[in-house]
Amino acid sequence: QVQLVESGGGLVQPGGSLRLSCAVSGSIFSIYAMGWYRQAPGKQRELVASITSAGRTDYADSVKGRFTISRDNAENTVYLQMNSLKPEDTAVYYCNVRSVRTFWGQGTQVTVSS
Repeated sequence: QVQLVESGGGLVQPGGSLRLSCAVSGSIFSIYAMGWYRQAPGKQRELVASITSAGRTDYADSVKGRFTISRDNAENTVYLQMNSLKPEDTAVYYCNVRSVRTFWGQGTQVTVSS
């Protein structure tokens, strides 16, 4: 059974940093891309960043220059380094893995507040 185990969320002050991790437990054949989405209260879930198995990255305009996505293909783990965090980054962050199926993590809360 496949599980996506997320960690690294929490409370941080504006301007601070957090690093999210998502490890794939179980076997997924032919992962195409891994990424992070977020959903703030009252808003739709949106793509934050994604990275393909070839290393091509894609970012939401709102996080470009502040967030960096990376992955360890051997360990099937994806990371999201978040710097210069803003209150508007507050949301539940979800790990996403795309292969022949799409898998989601349970979500981790990120709160940016003074």
